[in-house]
Amino acid sequence: MFLAAQQTEPDTDHRLEESSLALSAQHDPDAFIELYRRYVDAVFRYCYRRLESVESAEDATSQVFERALRSIPQYRGGSFRAWLFRIAYTTVVDTWKRRQPIAPGIDPDLTDPDPTPEQRALQRESGQNVQQLLDKLSEEQARVVELRLAGLKGPEIAKAMNRTPESVRMLQYRAMERLRHHLEPDDHAEASDDPR
Repeated sequence: MFLAAQQTEPDTDHRLEESSLALSAQHDPDAFIELYRRYVDAVFRYCYRRLESVESAEDATSQVFERALRSIPQYRGGSFRAWLFRIAYTTVVDTWKRRQPIAPGIDPDLTDPDPTPEQRALQRESGQNVQQLLDKLSEEQARVVELRLAGLKGPEIAKAMNRTPESVRMLQYRAMERLRHHLEPDDHAEASDDPR
């Protein structure tokens, strides 16, 4: 199983270096550059999966790092990655809340539902439509899987989601069972597709 191979904890030296860089960035914004380089791609992929638009994901990624740079004085150690992805989650939620119809008087249901060329290219690159699979999960299950795909480990996901590690493991287990059900041949065609 793909996620089982990722369950080892990050290297202790790497975590210490990451925490040290983040603490240094509190007084020296230039130290933040290395953290940005390490995580910009993962944050972009996370935002893209949630927002389904390259432009929205780029804007959200920019906002995540702006917020992180402004908030770095409040960082108190621990996993910088979990702290950063908590900001990413909040940014994505804020983006969803601000979304408006394309123009006054235009029904968003009448817009073209087909993926854009950029979205098609990203879907082909991944080899499968990950978003379609994530849509079959509850919001919390999808969030756990998305954070796993972004490279976070169990304890980091728990911190980012403000949950216990045990509840994250249970959410991940249930998500994997649901995905396994949807990826199996149509033996279960009569089973419900409701993710909750």
